[in-house]
Amino acid sequence: MTWFASPADAASRLSSVGYLTDAATATTSFLAGALEKPLLLEGPAGVGKTELAKAVSRATGAELVRLQCYEGLDEARALYEWNYKKQLLRIQAANAGNGAFDWDEAHDDIFSEEFLLTRPLLTAIRREEPTVLLIDEVDKTDIEVEGLLLEVLSDFQVTIPELGTVAAARRPYVVLTSNASRELSEAVKRRCLYLHLDYPDAAREREILATQVPDIDDRIAEQLVATVGRLRDLELKKAPSIAESVDWARTLIALEIKDLDEKAVADTLGVVLKHASDHEKAIRELRLGKK
Repeated sequence: MTWFASPADAASRLSSVGYLTDAATATTSFLAGALEKPLLLEGPAGVGKTELAKAVSRATGAELVRLQCYEGLDEARALYEWNYKKQLLRIQAANAGNGAFDWDEAHDDIFSEEFLLTRPLLTAIRREEPTVLLIDEVDKTDIEVEGLLLEVLSDFQVTIPELGTVAAARRPYVVLTSNASRELSEAVKRRCLYLHLDYPDAAREREILATQVPDIDDRIAEQLVATVGRLRDLELKKAPSIAESVDWARTLIALEIKDLDEKAVADTLGVVLKHASDHEKAIRELRLGKK
């Protein structure tokens, strides 16, 4: 399968599903498919890293398989595990039969395909249909988990001791995202193409708003983008994401606010800032509610 024919094709098709790219993003998205290399996206939370994987899925008609990473993630949740309850029942049933119990036969039976529970990495490897594998927030896992990923990222295969090696019938389009909360290993980085995503400039964010919220007035969109830019400069605990900008635009339309003045900003700040300390800082620094 050809994921994208060219960088221009990537830009066009991603745009058609609502994801606006710059030249670097379009080119790297194309190369990830053309070279069949995993794509590592790094950058602040809320700049569209996860959304890019979803957009590739929508643009190409591929199924999205997502592995959400977190502290404590292990092989059983990422790759596969055995259905122990079902295995135990099968052993009990065999033991209760009229014939002599054959442990070797039972062992071969309970470690067969019937008792295998697949998790996202193995699911993506085994799918014969086009698949986008999203390994989201990989920096939140323990570094040991990265070892589980290496075989998938380099050889597109998974080794199950009892069954052997399962190689990808069709290589998935792999996207890893990281908020850079910790440095990833060089082994993971070597296997990936790398792209750093940051907040869009004002012009591109206005384009995104126009695409996502076509009813937004140009003037209020400009006010919103300018205010979001000021908020992002405040070094808040959690800066407004692109998705929150879109939510804010929809909020203003729902409330029929025609002018994003200081009162309107103060009244709707909860749409884009989710920490009390950030609210206090924004009200103080932007001098909201003074008029």
